[in-house]
Amino acid sequence: MAGQKLKSARAIAVEVLNRCDPVKNYAGSILDEVLHSTGRLTAETDQRQRATDLVFGTLRNRKAIDTVIVTFSGRPVKRIQGRLLNIIRIGTYELIYCPSTEQYAIVNEAVRNAKAAGPKQAGFVNAVLRQITRHISFSHAPLAQDDAERTLPQSPATGCQFDTSFLPDCRISPAEYLSTVFSLPEWLVAGWLAEFGEESARQICLASNRRPSVYLRPNRLKTTIEALTEKMDAAEIGFEIAGDSEMIRIKSPRDVTQLPGFSEGEFTIQDITASKPVRLLDPQPDWTILDLCAAPGTKTTQLAEATGDSAKIIATDIDSRRLDMVKENIARLGINSVDIVPYEQLLNSKFSIPNSQFDCILLDVPCSNTGVLAKRIEVRYRINPETIGQLAGLQGELLRTASGLVKPAGLICYSTCSIQKCENNELVENFLKKSQNFTLESERLTLPSAEGYDHDGGYAAILTKRKT
Repeated sequence: MAGQKLKSARAIAVEVLNRCDPVKNYAGSILDEVLHSTGRLTAETDQRQRATDLVFGTLRNRKAIDTVIVTFSGRPVKRIQGRLLNIIRIGTYELIYCPSTEQYAIVNEAVRNAKAAGPKQAGFVNAVLRQITRHISFSHAPLAQDDAERTLPQSPATGCQFDTSFLPDCRISPAEYLSTVFSLPEWLVAGWLAEFGEESARQICLASNRRPSVYLRPNRLKTTIEALTEKMDAAEIGFEIAGDSEMIRIKSPRDVTQLPGFSEGEFTIQDITASKPVRLLDPQPDWTILDLCAAPGTKTTQLAEATGDSAKIIATDIDSRRLDMVKENIARLGINSVDIVPYEQLLNSKFSIPNSQFDCILLDVPCSNTGVLAKRIEVRYRINPETIGQLAGLQGELLRTASGLVKPAGLICYSTCSIQKCENNELVENFLKKSQNFTLESERLTLPSAEGYDHDGGYAAILTKRKT
């Protein structure tokens, strides 16, 4: 890499977005490839983190960004050449959502990045971004209902305010307004409005566009939360303990593999909400446990840690290729109580009907991911009602499979990272109507939140099989 000029975070972000079609591929994998290709790896960790924020932030907010571009350039985005459009999108993202960045620096580098396409194109980029800049009246304004049609929210309390109203009227068309402001499918937002009400729907939308915090789940087999926080202190890593969740929130973006304790297997990255199903289940050391949809192994390892690595845990997954991720996680964390069994082998083994011997089954099913849209950004471009219906059908099949594998008096922990009722309480209710040898012990729906200790959304239910 000697003698080669390192690319800036903005140039890397443009390259990634030029190659990314969020309907067909994933920005994260393209970003990793670009960052690690010869001569393109930025030297500083903060630059890598900046490129990551520019890529994901632009994709999360693309509908709102495009609305701004169209409004103040007077040109439909379809009539803007693709590479120039992504340069403008990134610049617009920074102008709106990164108010601490100097506006002149944003515009100047966008123009430099556009010069490769020619002076006219660079002039066009300059004209569009400067026009947007002129119409920003307050880059970091307190949110107020009276200004809703001219303000794009940045956080629960602040937004970027323009000098003209250009957004849908939130009182007349709340679904269209929230869809535009938060860059989410209007049909999805309309469903949330109908089920949760306007204020909760707005909070869900805001959480779906937040920059998600990174939480560490200490590996109790190797360390304690006190010992791990001491390591963070010694390394001058900013952190806080997230309430009573036994999780540690890292205050600033970091390469988690470089955090103290990672290589020693002293923690796992996990959202607060994702940790709740196993906590609700409260597995015991003398249980035989099946994790039926185990990959990538985050909850599998949580089961092992919660039982002191003394339970007998079988981990499987329909996607056999992803079981390698489970192997990697249990190896890094030093876990011995997990056996990995291919899915088909499990169904044809001694564990199948009528010889079921599992005390509990963790069933963290494939789902629509509507509770984790802030992290799984491409979902907003791919999701549709038909897909959710198909997923609900698969979830029902998996729940019926689990019902035949658990002991009498045993438990099923059914969980999703969705907030759609057809994948959660409705599906469980339908299962209970048809499987009267099961009862609902408890259930919990968590809506995503951008406030306090921000977290994803998800659902968990504990079902008990009656004794025969």
